[in-house]
Amino acid sequence: SAPRSRPTMAASGRRVVRNVSVGVLGHVDSGKTTLAKRLSVVASTAAFDKHPQSQQRGITLDLGFSSFCVPAPRAMADADDAVLQFTLVDCPGHASLIRTIMGGAQIIDVMLLVVDATKGIQTQTAECLVIGEVTADKLVVVVNKIDQ
Repeated sequence: SAPRSRPTMAASGRRVVRNVSVGVLGHVDSGKTTLAKRLSVVASTAAFDKHPQSQQRGITLDLGFSSFCVPAPRAMADADDAVLQFTLVDCPGHASLIRTIMGGAQIIDVMLLVVDATKGIQTQTAECLVIGEVTADKLVVVVNKIDQ
């Protein structure tokens, strides 16, 4: 018989019943990386602009990966310790990095379109909306910086 696969475990040690890949897209400086950082519990070594060039230029240059978990709904879980894991794919927002944005968009289930409330819809916001319409099953608009 075929070997039985081991369940995926979250960093907390709880069983992951489903992983949802969430793309975080929008115009440069809309607050995408800050939002991902605030939501996340676990971060990859490349998350949150750790690359020296990103820090020097003050923009995201590559995809960043991080995650958080929430209790799984009873309909999806057969145990109380089951969780849904959300993997955030923090994408660059600069127009010159559109190929990197497209690469990130290819692996997402849901897209968070981050819009800066002080600036509204900008060029890359509109481009990311088109990318999301083509690549993501679901789209959630996040209006950010409402306190400014």
